[in-house]
Amino acid sequence: MFDSIIDPTTGPANGHGVFALAARPDSLSGLRIGLLANTKRNAEQFLDQVGRILTEDYGAAAVVARKKPDITSTAPEPILEDLRTGSDVVVVGVGDCGSCSASAVADGIVLEQAGVPAAVVTTDAFTASADAMARVRGVPGYKYLTVPHPMANLTEDGVREKAEAAAAGIVGMLTSHAMAASA
Repeated sequence: MFDSIIDPTTGPANGHGVFALAARPDSLSGLRIGLLANTKRNAEQFLDQVGRILTEDYGAAAVVARKKPDITSTAPEPILEDLRTGSDVVVVGVGDCGSCSASAVADGIVLEQAGVPAAVVTTDAFTASADAMARVRGVPGYKYLTVPHPMANLTEDGVREKAEAAAAGIVGMLTSHAMAASA
């Protein structure tokens, strides 16, 4: 099933310089929301629900949904380019294992470095690998949102409920008001 596994403990990656979060909008009203799903079960369904909530409840104008071909690598450049040019902010997820949590954090950092605010979602069981990837990418302390583990075995109702519970945190990570409060 896996072609490779990301080992976030191998040491600093080359080519990663000073990091600053991308500038956050005041709100999501009228913005295009990018959704970057991995291939984990329920990741797309969770992000679809998040996109629905962000448009219905927070005024987002559109959703641009993309899916990575695997859970172990950062998204391929064509997918990242689609998100950079077609989205104002991006939600990445769902990290529901060690490798996919690490690669989700890597995707979030790559998007932030390109000037696109990102909210990465992982399950709480895999913070060690997510934190390790942030350190390897030169961004120790990179903030992401955790939801209760697991995600993969949830029913449709369970996925919807988890998305509803996470929505305010996702909005907080993508907008300037909550990010300023956490700084």
